[in-house]
Amino acid sequence: MNLGPTSLGLVLPLLLAATSAEAPGSAVQTSAEEPRPPPVETKLDVHSFKVVESYSGPVSYYRLIEDPEGAFIRAVYRPPLETVTLAVEVPDSLRQRTKTVRWKWRAQVLPKKGNECIPGFGDSAAVVYISWKRGLKWYSIKYVWSTEALKGAVCDQKRNLFVVQDTVVLESGGPTNVWKEEQIDPSAEFRAHFEGDVPDFVGVGLMSDGDQTLSISAADYTGFVLVH
Repeated sequence: MNLGPTSLGLVLPLLLAATSAEAPGSAVQTSAEEPRPPPVETKLDVHSFKVVESYSGPVSYYRLIEDPEGAFIRAVYRPPLETVTLAVEVPDSLRQRTKTVRWKWRAQVLPKKGNECIPGFGDSAAVVYISWKRGLKWYSIKYVWSTEALKGAVCDQKRNLFVVQDTVVLESGGPTNVWKEEQIDPSAEFRAHFEGDVPDFVGVGLMSDGDQTLSISAADYTGFVLVH
């Protein structure tokens, strides 16, 4: 039998099919892939946020409000107080496994002419920090609710041996007294702003301030969730 190019093209698939059928352990898998487990949510209790003493003045202007719909942190900054930052650690088991961070915040009082992208006006009604650490070096993205800065702007970038930080304007202006939910992918955000592999995601912080504009600044915070 003469197997020319055309006949070989017909016979070869048949030979391969026969070989596969006869080979042990080579049966075609017909079952569907096992479904992935649903994402798990770990709440960061607002009661667990503590003052970061190394970055804070002596007088805290935060208090817990035990609301029937859920507790929240209320910040009311009044000049000439020194700024105070609160933070909570991410559990060790989630530092490389967190896929999404969610939170809710509500601006109450916007600092006058606050604009994080203009030197001397960098006050925010609300700030949420997402922080990573590699060795002695800290990386942070400072998400702000601004008075006047353009929504989506990235500014006030800090780079030194021990601290790397970008400021991202998530919200700007009113309305006030309205809850807004935010959601970010921490690993994707790190890659978008910084270089190298994503280090451990170690903490979430918050702050409201008005020390540069010498004005009142106030906001509420709740609903911190790590999805993994």
